[in-house]
Amino acid sequence: MSKYTRLRQLLNQRQAQDLYRRPRITESPQQPIMQVNGRTILAFCSNDYLGLANHPKLIQAFQQAANQYGVGSGAAHLVNGHSRLHQQLEEALAEFTKRERVLLFSTGYMANLGLSTALAERHDTIYQDRLNHASLLDAALLSSAKLVRYPHNHTEQLSKRLATQTNGQKLIVTDGVFSMDGDTAPLQDLAALAHTHDAWLIVDDAHGFGVLGATGAGLVEAEHLGQDDAILMGTLGKALGTAGAFVAGSTELIEFLIQTARPYIYTTAQPPAIAAATLASLQIVQTETWRREHLHQLIAYFRHGATQLGLNLMPSHTPIQPILVGENTKALAISQQLEQQGILVTAIRPPTVPIHTARLRITLSAAHTQEQIDRLLEALQKIIN
Repeated sequence: MSKYTRLRQLLNQRQAQDLYRRPRITESPQQPIMQVNGRTILAFCSNDYLGLANHPKLIQAFQQAANQYGVGSGAAHLVNGHSRLHQQLEEALAEFTKRERVLLFSTGYMANLGLSTALAERHDTIYQDRLNHASLLDAALLSSAKLVRYPHNHTEQLSKRLATQTNGQKLIVTDGVFSMDGDTAPLQDLAALAHTHDAWLIVDDAHGFGVLGATGAGLVEAEHLGQDDAILMGTLGKALGTAGAFVAGSTELIEFLIQTARPYIYTTAQPPAIAAATLASLQIVQTETWRREHLHQLIAYFRHGATQLGLNLMPSHTPIQPILVGENTKALAISQQLEQQGILVTAIRPPTVPIHTARLRITLSAAHTQEQIDRLLEALQKIIN
C-alpha cells in the first residue's frame, strides 16, 4: 500500500545508516548479572545507579501496598487516584530536597512537559542547553514560547542572549547531569544569571538525584542551590530504583502546577504500590550512604583503568562513563563484540547524540564489583586496542 511506502523508505534508511534500534527482552531483575535475550550477561547499561531496583525492602513494600491498595490507582490525582502513600511520598521528598512542596508525575518526560508548558506563554523565552534531554526540548516546542538553544555549558553566550530579551518571562532550562556525556551543568553560574535577569531556572536532575550531594539529593544539593535558586525535577526510576518523577519547589509553584500542568491533571496517577516502594527506597538512600561511596570508588577505578588503556573517555565523574568512538558502524560493532563476550554496553548513535559522536555509554552501579569492571576493561582492551 502506497501510504506505507514512506515508512518503509525511512526504516530502510535507518538500517543502512546503522541507526536501527530493537528492544532486548529481559527475563530477570535489574542487576549486574541478567538474563537478556535468553543469555546470561553482565550489564553496564542500566540507570539503576544504587542497585535498588531489586532490593528486598522495595519489593516487600510494593507487595504490601498492592495487597492494601490493589494494582492501579484508577484515576488522576485530582479525581480519586491520590492515595495516602502518594501524599506521604510527596511530603518525604519535600523534606529530603529541602523544598516546601513536591508534586508527583507519572514519568520524568511528563514532569518536564508539565513544568515548562505551564510556566511559559507566547511572549516568553525558554533558553536551553544544546545537549538537553529530548523531553526538555519537546516541552519547549509544545509551549507557545520562543526556544533559544545555547552552546553546551556556555554561560557567556547564554548571558549575552538573556541581555537582549526585552519582553516576557525568561526560563533557563538545563539537565543537571547530561545523560549522554555524563558531565554536569554549571549550576552556580546559571543560578547567578537567573537572579540577574529575573529568570526561572529549571534543573532536570534525573541522573544526579540519589547519586550526588552530601545526602544524595542531587547536583542541586551538591551545588548548594536552594528553593529560590532553582526548580528541581527529579526522577524515581534511576537511582531510586522505582518509577515516576517529581517537581520540587515553593508552595505557590506547586499549587500553580496542580491547576495548570496538563500532564498532571489529565494522567492517571502512578500505582500506590510504586509510591510505597519509593518511600522504602528513599529511606535506604538516606541511611545506606555506603552505596554512594562505593559507586564513586567504582567510577574512579574504572576511569583509572580506562585511562591506562588509552580509551577515549569523556570528562565525567558521574556513573555515566561514555567512550567516544565517532562513527555509527564502529560503535555498533564494538557493542556487538562485547555482547558476544557476554557484556552488554549500548552504542549510542544519532539522533540521540550529534553526528560523528557515536559512543559506548557505560553506566556503573553500586551493585557492580571491581572484578566485574576488570572483566569489562579486559574485553575493551582486546576489542579496541
